[in-house]
Amino acid sequence: MSGHSKWHNIQKTKGAQDAKKAKIFTKYAREMAIAIREGGADPASNSKLAAIIARAKSENVPNDNINRTLQKYQSGAAAENYEYIDYEGYGPAGIAVIVECLTDNRNRTVADVRHYFDKYGGNLGASGCVSWQFDRKGVLVVDAEDRDEETVMMQALEAGASDFDASEDVFEIYTTPDDFESVKNVLSDQGFSFLEAQVEMVPQNYMKLTDEEDIKNMTKMLEMLENNDDVQNVWHNWDNEE
Repeated sequence: MSGHSKWHNIQKTKGAQDAKKAKIFTKYAREMAIAIREGGADPASNSKLAAIIARAKSENVPNDNINRTLQKYQSGAAAENYEYIDYEGYGPAGIAVIVECLTDNRNRTVADVRHYFDKYGGNLGASGCVSWQFDRKGVLVVDAEDRDEETVMMQALEAGASDFDASEDVFEIYTTPDDFESVKNVLSDQGFSFLEAQVEMVPQNYMKLTDEEDIKNMTKMLEMLENNDDVQNVWHNWDNEE
């Protein structure tokens, strides 16, 4: 694994942006709608829905909001016609960016995403133009405080993890996408809680920006993307550790 924390690298930007999301529940409500459309409104029998609810709670979405959404669909309401779509492109100085969206209007979403890339010195590319620089992995981030590195690594590998990285104050546990839920469940049963737990697009390599204008533009572009209701996740290979 890389010598610096991938989680801290992403979270330095993403965590600050998440704190500004006044409408963060909109994103989870849409994900829940898709999961309910595909597998029903009962989390006990719909593992995808249960996983979304767990992530929503980890980001402090109130239980009342979650329950209202479940009750809405359990009462027979039709799930909205949302669809997943990914956009790929380059930020300033060639930083690779993947934007995962969940939208009911492709034309609106692509216009917004293209505008953010163009405005801040990037360009929206064709499908596949940067995704080859990323690997899709399950990522489980554990607080390292009061935990022994070797013990956690052995527990993770025995649970089915494919890789492990100890960096600064967190342990990062990596899985294949197919093994993610089973590894998470095994570790949860062993008493682990997670700072983050989801399937991500993990960069194979990171790039630094040295020009102050590029740094400013990249930061602003990420903020605009993250604050758009249609955007679920933004993955990039910018090494923005100081």
